[in-house]
Amino acid sequence: MNLHISGHHLDITPAINDYVQKKLDRVLRHIDNIIDIQVILSKEPLKQKAEMTLRVPGKDIHAESIDDNLYAAIDLLIDKIDRLVVKHKEKQKKFV
Repeated sequence: MNLHISGHHLDITPAINDYVQKKLDRVLRHIDNIIDIQVILSKEPLKQKAEMTLRVPGKDIHAESIDDNLYAAIDLLIDKIDRLVVKHKEKQKKFV
């Protein structure tokens, strides 16, 4: 699994990097065949935005969130992506 965290108008500090990796553990316990994870954190004048794309065999799972606080945006993003991963896994079970 490749993890790439990048910032747009924002420097990725070790604290932000560790926070994202710690939160990703919640998603990784639901799915194990992830090929690649792309995280983009961006800062705009009045809002913070977090985007994530998970590449799994046969599908790309994408989510984004916007909040005033970057850490809150990351939390919302992890909640969304976790729900999407669980939903994807349920669909996979139906077809097996």
